[in-house]
Formats: sequence, structure tokens, C-alpha cells
Amino acid sequence: MAIDRDLIAQEAAIGMYDKQPPATEHKKGFSLLTAFPLLVIPFAVYNILALFSLFGGTDPASAYNASTQILINMPMPSPGTRWAISIGDIILFGALICLFFELLKSTKSDSVAIVNHSLSMVLFIVCLVEFLLFRPFATSIFFLLTFMTLMDVLAGFIVTAISARKDIDFGH
Repeated sequence: MAIDRDLIAQEAAIGMYDKQPPATEHKKGFSLLTAFPLLVIPFAVYNILALFSLFGGTDPASAYNASTQILINMPMPSPGTRWAISIGDIILFGALICLFFELLKSTKSDSVAIVNHSLSMVLFIVCLVEFLLFRPFATSIFFLLTFMTLMDVLAGFIVTAISARKDIDFGH
């Protein structure tokens, strides 16, 4: 009986002999957390800000005024320079942090990642509709949030497709 060493080496390389945990050992709560698109958080914060400013005043530009309201005025080392940080800047900063973690999550190619990509696509469509149709969302801040959701969707699908292709190529 001949042993096919090349076949065994190839199967070991693709992980056929690795111990796989039983399906019951997966944490269900963690899967739900990874399926949740994190960019919903800054999206919800902006929606709350826009809706409160919409119903709180009669000015049509009240959402823009609320998002550009200065919260912190920090002195800078250069003489006479101050850094004005607005509510919109803080929302965008939080969105960039969420986008970073979304890009890290997009490297997985399991079924939870596919759910995450689908929910991110739904979030992008909702953002795009709000940006195009509703006045409080026609701001540069919300445009950048919408663009971040688009980048999340594109990165998720591209990274998943590339990693799946590598899995198929390596299997031959």
C-alpha cells in the first residue's frame, strides 16, 4: 500500500487534519455582534441629531447648524490658532473608528460575514435615500457617512471574494 505523501501534505496545508470545534461550541451572542454593522452607530446618532433639529426649529438649515455647532475650542501650538471641534466632527471621528473595525471584520468569509455585508448594503441604501430625499440629511457630514457605508460594502464584498478565490485556488 503506497502512501501518497504529496496528497497528505496538501491536505495538511489546507487544514483538513486540524481539529474543528463542534458547531455547538460557537458563541451565539458573538455571532450576532459580528453580524451587526458598526456604522449603524454614527448613522443613528446623526439621525437623532437631524430629527431633533428638524422638529425643534423652523429654520430649514437647522440640521446643518446643529451638526456644525462648536463643542470644543482647543488652542494649538501655533500662535493665535484654535482648533474648533464640532458635533459633526465627532460623529465623523466615531464613524472612522467604526469603519476601521468593519474593515477588520470583512476579512472573514463565513456566513456571519455574509449577513454583515447584506446589512451593510441595506444601511448604505437607507443612507443614500435619506441623503437624496430629505433636507436635514443633505449635508457634507452625512455625505461622508454615506460614503463610508459604501466603502464598507465594497470592501466587504471585495475582500470576501478575494479570500474565497484564494481558498478555491489553494484547494487544487
